[in-house]
Amino acid sequence: MPRTLIQPVTLHVLRLLCAGFFLSTGIHPAHAVPLSLPATPYRYTVLDQELAAALQEFGNNLNIRVNISPAVKGRIRGRMPDLPPRAFLDRLTNLYGLQWYYDGLVLYVSAAQESQTRMLLMTSIRFDAFKGALDKLDISDERYVVKPVPGNGLVFVSGPPRFVALVEQTFNGLVAEAQAQTHIAATPKESVLILFRGSSTTVVRDGRPDASYSSDIPQQDSVGGKPELGKK
Repeated sequence: MPRTLIQPVTLHVLRLLCAGFFLSTGIHPAHAVPLSLPATPYRYTVLDQELAAALQEFGNNLNIRVNISPAVKGRIRGRMPDLPPRAFLDRLTNLYGLQWYYDGLVLYVSAAQESQTRMLLMTSIRFDAFKGALDKLDISDERYVVKPVPGNGLVFVSGPPRFVALVEQTFNGLVAEAQAQTHIAATPKESVLILFRGSSTTVVRDGRPDASYSSDIPQQDSVGGKPELGKK
């Protein structure tokens, strides 16, 4: 069974994953769920505060759920310039060696050293279908890497933990869907024939009698439930 070559992460429920979607093979511009932030400057005066607390307050002020990794360390000292919220977040990211990823529900902030790498083995699905799935689910993010390794059927994935987890979940879902379709296609169709002989009914499956029982209503000999035409 195809699986990740490096240890997988615990699966979580995707925002949206329907069976019809798995058939997509188109490639679209890569972008994650947009983090909608106001354009007005974010005025935040800090004299001396833990970085994690400042990020949590950032989320509270903008009504965004924030998940901050325990590995996010540091203190903010002095006044931060008035910047639009996205620029403020990116400034903290650059100054303190962070990564952030928004999955549409929660803003995940982690330390850069927590970045993860996976090598996924592509056997039952094509890369364009995989990449198209990530784009349609708004998982793709141009800041982080999902690219095929030429010549050996592998896909290289790298980014913050939440991003990598969603990429793996999508991959596993596509593989499961492909395997289910293969199993359905390989399952032989069963032939069923019903023989009525007097009060006895016989079910023949794939050329072999399967069950017999007596009917309360006498019937003429027939095949498939239709009476035989009487001979003149």
